[in-house]
Amino acid sequence: QVQLVESGGGLVQSGGSLRLSCAVSGFSLDYYAIGWYRQAPGKEREGVSCISSSDGKTYYSDSVKGRFTISRDNAKKTVYLLMNNLKPEDTAVYYCVRDGLPFRPCVVNPGEYDYWGQGTQVTVSS
Repeated sequence: QVQLVESGGGLVQSGGSLRLSCAVSGFSLDYYAIGWYRQAPGKEREGVSCISSSDGKTYYSDSVKGRFTISRDNAKKTVYLLMNNLKPEDTAVYYCVRDGLPFRPCVVNPGEYDYWGQGTQVTVSS
């Protein structure tokens, strides 16, 4: 059974840091790209970052580039999102997602991701 479970969210002051974790089960990180999406109240869902399976290439949205870092530990079956210099506009529920197809580069269409975690809330106070 495929599962993705996020953790690490919380309340942090502007300029602070958080590290989100996404523990996966039911499949191998060697095969599937994993992405992070976020959604704030009243706003559209936004793709934040992604890491591909085969070569570990990473993708970041312009809004987080230079501040967020995605990484993975295949042995621990966990993907991380380190978020530095957080801003109030980063406040959202963050979801980790699995690509619907194996062995391909990161894709930007959220419809291409077939499994989503339950989400973890990140709140950045000003």
